[in-house]
Amino acid sequence: MTQAELAYRESVEETEDRDQIILKELPQVYYIARRIYERLPQHVPFDDLVNAGVIGLIEAVRSYDPSKSVPLKAYAKFRIRGAILDSLRELDWASRPLRRKGRQIEEAIAKLSAKLGRQPEEQEIAAEIGTTLEQLYATAIRLDGLTLIGQEVRAAYDRSETTDLIESAPSHDEGPYDNCLRSEIQDQLAEAIGTLSEKEQMVISLYYKEELTMKEIAAVLQLGESRVCQIHSLALPKLRAALRKTAFDETQL
Repeated sequence: MTQAELAYRESVEETEDRDQIILKELPQVYYIARRIYERLPQHVPFDDLVNAGVIGLIEAVRSYDPSKSVPLKAYAKFRIRGAILDSLRELDWASRPLRRKGRQIEEAIAKLSAKLGRQPEEQEIAAEIGTTLEQLYATAIRLDGLTLIGQEVRAAYDRSETTDLIESAPSHDEGPYDNCLRSEIQDQLAEAIGTLSEKEQMVISLYYKEELTMKEIAAVLQLGESRVCQIHSLALPKLRAALRKTAFDETQL
């Protein structure tokens, strides 16, 4: 067999192996797309998310480096999710009034938290901004679709950078400073989550840690799926308010 023939055979075998890996990991694309889709406005097509996720998976398989000691499945997960989110960032379905309402909700939560010494109840937030509970839920759920997944909160150590505090993954290349920074962020997040109600903490844990869908969480908690979405959508601005307070307190030390 000539050198050219050997190179061709190796290329074909490599392509076949890559195709098999892509097919094996394809269910992960649908699962990640579904978790993101259930938090988006209804006019966003599910198939568009899947298509973007498949592109992310293909790129993950092509660029995967086993020497990095990161499992392919974990690497593919973040490339898939990243590709889907990148495709969504090109869209901006939020009007300025909606964004203003989002800021209004967060400001009301921060104000009530300082006044009450605890996280406010949903009815208290609605009363503070002068709206009904149903309107508050509707606005919070629409805003939830804007943040997509994981909250980018400006940390105290560098207000020019944003960090995904819920779903950031550690890298094997991180040094002592990075590890210290990650530990600080995790401590801040744990403290903020601790201010939430037991049910809110459960929803956050099941969604972000256990990676269940809203439908699966509803079954675990024996609640309606719409109620789980409401709890989740209002827990996030509470987390942001608590994290910003923590960051502000640390800058005053």
